[in-house]
This record gives sequence, structure tokens and C-alpha cells, in this order.
Amino acid sequence: MFERLSPLFPYLKRYRRQLATGAVVTVLYNASKITLPKIIGSAVDDMRLGVTRDKIFHHGLLLFGVAALSAVFLYLMRQIVIGASREIEFDLRNDLFENLLRQPPSFYHQHRTGDIMARTTNDLNAVRQLLGPAIMYSANTVVFTAAALPYMLKISPWVTLCAFVPLPVASVVVQYFGSRIHTRFERIQAMFSEISAKAQENFSGARFIRAFAQEEAEIASWETANQEYIRRSLLLVRLMAMLWPTLEFVLGFAMVITLLVGGHEVVKGHVSAGNFTAFAIIIVQLTWPMIALGWVVNLFQRGTASVVRIDELLKWVPTIDDSAVDSAIAADLKLRGDIEFRNLSFAYGSNAAVLHDINLTIPAGSSLAIVGPTGSGKSTLVHLIPRLLDVKGDQVLIDGVPIRHYPLDVLRSNIGFVPQETFLFSESIRENIAFGVQDATDEQIVHAATTAHIAKEIQEFPNGFDTVVGERGITLSGGQKQRTAIARALIREPRILILDDALASVDTYTEERILSGLKQEMQDRTTIFISHRVSTAANADQIAVLIDGRIAELGTHEELLMKGGYYTSLFEKQQLEEEIAVTA
Repeated sequence: MFERLSPLFPYLKRYRRQLATGAVVTVLYNASKITLPKIIGSAVDDMRLGVTRDKIFHHGLLLFGVAALSAVFLYLMRQIVIGASREIEFDLRNDLFENLLRQPPSFYHQHRTGDIMARTTNDLNAVRQLLGPAIMYSANTVVFTAAALPYMLKISPWVTLCAFVPLPVASVVVQYFGSRIHTRFERIQAMFSEISAKAQENFSGARFIRAFAQEEAEIASWETANQEYIRRSLLLVRLMAMLWPTLEFVLGFAMVITLLVGGHEVVKGHVSAGNFTAFAIIIVQLTWPMIALGWVVNLFQRGTASVVRIDELLKWVPTIDDSAVDSAIAADLKLRGDIEFRNLSFAYGSNAAVLHDINLTIPAGSSLAIVGPTGSGKSTLVHLIPRLLDVKGDQVLIDGVPIRHYPLDVLRSNIGFVPQETFLFSESIRENIAFGVQDATDEQIVHAATTAHIAKEIQEFPNGFDTVVGERGITLSGGQKQRTAIARALIREPRILILDDALASVDTYTEERILSGLKQEMQDRTTIFISHRVSTAANADQIAVLIDGRIAELGTHEELLMKGGYYTSLFEKQQLEEEIAVTA
């Protein structure tokens, strides 16, 4: 149990003062709580000698005072302990989110989004219940029992022994059901991750599901998964439904024994009526903590299962880190933008190499176009520059320094990257363009949008730049999304701009306008763009043709045309396509 909870120890240590205060208040609360039956017992014995107004006022005032004090301590206990659990939940959620953001793309290829969402919501809630109510009720049960037992033994060891005989049975019941609750809850959490992932995929792919007329099939698949989740949940409910009545029966049996044995002791004169009344009240007070023990076991079993699942995410060490950083590099460093690939080879994990012996220099302020057939490694090559993918050794350098020596923040803040698959947030166009630039002015936003040839279209929207796009920018066309993403990269004023096939969804006229704006905007800065169009690559300072992960051709547009290789055939093919389109 404690081994499973070990990931929480640093968080508990962080709030040790708050928890220690909570422990003191818990003791005070239970001390005041155990005083109540003593006062009632004393009142009963006192009233037997004669009832007077002074006695009623005296004992009533004592009860009111202790009850009020108990209420104050109860409030403080819940405020402190439950508050600490909320604070720990807050820290855990932040640490989880921070660690998830540091993970490379490969992490999200191995973990489904729905599963991650389930762990950061449902599992975190279970951990909070473990650290809040579970700890609080456990502490209450232990402290109250420890405080009540000496007093009960003082009244009558024999009655106490008889009253506590059924309690080991309650412990066995809790242990029996607890292990089964843990197993079933783990299965429920796993299924919850499954249906969360399925829901996320269906919502994200709603267009494709409708396009392929698969609504009914997906609804049926969802219903099957949901039925399995309900089936597993009902198994847990049935188990819990058996636990509570069993505990109530055992504790009720303890109360019956108390009444029979204790009543007999009163009749024999071994125990006073007041003491027996106090004893009976204590047994009643113990009933709820003992019953709550069943719920606490459930919370502990759920919480420990969730701790393991959360700890798996927290322990996932990013494969791309700053371990080789040169501490002398300033945080506000502006790169020149000179890029070199030196004997570069790269493979995804243990798979065959995707890039082979790449040697390429891109002078600062120049432009490079990369062309080649699909799957030749073009995107992989440019993903290595901002370390979205990582390569060992000193095979990629910027300004003569291996990129692994730059802090990731420094490296990436100098790069404007437009990926092949455009992603926009479910925010306004203004916020999407200004993403990553604090205090971006309207002038900067409009200028970036104008350069990306999207400003005019945005201004024609009803809300202009304040238009909110749907999830992943679904309300915009493919070309509008790409141009918005280009504006987002340009507003950063990067030293290096990388466009990974970022003009694929725009027509050739718009493409020319964008390239013209980029040429002016990126003067004295390095620009790399991947394209399948010769028209896009033609104006670059140099063009690299990548085939099967190797640089097959390298040169200017005119030089490559003279070689009569892949680039020449691509140029001739696209010219023929244009001629056919004109005559059609």
C-alpha cells in the first residue's frame, strides 16, 4: 500500500505544516466529541439524585459549549485537510500538464489522447478523494477509537470486550471486499480510458465519419464500449452494495450485545445508568466511523489504483531534454541562422534509417527549398532543426554550435515553424496569430496576416480578427488555416523560418503573393520550405532533392534543370499539367 503511495510523498511533504495543523485539529475535534457522552452520562447520574433548574442549565450549557467547540473544530478540520487535498491536486495537475507538454511527438503516438485525458481528470479526482476524505475519516476513526477505548474500559472492561468482539469481523469484511474493489476499479478506469479515447477520436473525426456514412457503425461501437463500462461499474456497485449492509449488520450486532450485556451490568449495579448511557452513545458514535471505514477502503483502493496510473505519466522522462546545454549561452540569444547538417543519419527507434549521410550547409539569410517524392524524409529532416525529433551527436549545427548545446527555449524561440498538418486552437484568429508572442499589438498581427495574404479575408468575416475558429480551426478552409499558421510563425520575427509543405492548400497565384511577401519579410533570415511544386522552389537560393533519405541533387533552379535528373522530370511534368489545364 505505502509503496504504491510513494509518488505522493513529495506532495505531502510540501504541505506537511498544513497537514500537521490538520492532525492537531483532528485530535481536538475528537477530544471534544468524546466529551459529549461524558457530560450526558454525568447529567443522567446527577439527575437521578434530583432534577433542578440549576442542574439542567449547568449541563445544558456545558453540552452547548462543547458542541459549539466541536463544530468549530470540525469546520477547521475539513477546511484544512480537504483544502490540502485540493492544493495537492492542483500541484499534481500542473506537474502532469508540464510533463506532458515536454514530451516529444512520439509520446503521443504511443498514448491515446482519451487515455491521457482520463488520467488527468478521473484519476486525479480519485487521488484527491484519497488525500482528502479518506485520510480525514481514517484519522477520525483511529483518534476517536483511541480516545474512547480507555474511557470505555474504565466504565466496564467486560462490556467493552463484548462490544468489540464483532469488530474483527468488520475488519475481515473490509479486507475481503477491499481487494475485490481495487481490482474492479482498475478495470473500470481502464475502460473509462477506452471510451474517452473513442469519444475523442469520433469527435475529432466527425467529418470523416459522416463522409463515409459510418454514423450507425460508430454509434453501435460506442454503445458496445459503453455497455462494457456499465457492466464493470455495476459489478463494483454490487460489491459496494454488499459491503455497506454487511458492515451495518456487524456493527448493529455490536450494539445489541452492548444493550444486553450493559443492561445486565446496570441491573446488577456494576455500572451506573449514566455511565451506561455514555457507553451506549460512544458505541453509536463509533458506528459511523466504522461504517465510513468501508467507504474509506473504497477510496483507498480507487486512489492507489489511480496513483499508479498517474505516476506512469509523471515518470515518463522526455527523450528530448536540455542535458547537454551549454550554460554560457544567453537566454535572450538571437541566432544568425547558419545551419549545417554534418554526416547526418537518422532512424526512428530501432527501425531502418530514414536519412542517410546528409551533408548540407544553409548560410544565414539564405533560402533552401527541399523537394522529393513522398516518404523521402523531407519532413523528418526539417523536424530535426527545432529538435522536434532528436539526433545523437553533433550532426546538426546552428551558427557552428551543435543544437543540443542550445537550451530548447532559446533554440525554438528563434525558429518559426509551420508544420505540414496545420493546428489552430479553438480561440479567435487574433489569439491564434499572436500565439507565443506576449503583448502582440494589432499592428503586428495585421502585418503578419497581410504578409501571409490572409488579412483581407479575415477582415471580411463578421467579427474580423476576433472571429472564433472551431476545434483545430475547422471553420476555416485548408488554405485559410495554412496562411493563418504562416502569420503565426511570422509574427515571432524568427531568425529561421521553416515551412513544411505549408503552401499545399493555396492556389499558385496566392502562393506567388505569399512567397513575394516572405522574400521581403525574411531578408537576412534563413528560410527553409518543403514543396512539391517547382514554382515554389524555383526562387530559392538553393534546392535540395531528397530521394530515399539521401540528397540526390543540390543546386539552383537553373543548375538542376541542366542535370536532367529528378528535378528536371518534375519540372517538365508540372509544365505539361499547366498546359493541359490552360487548354482544357
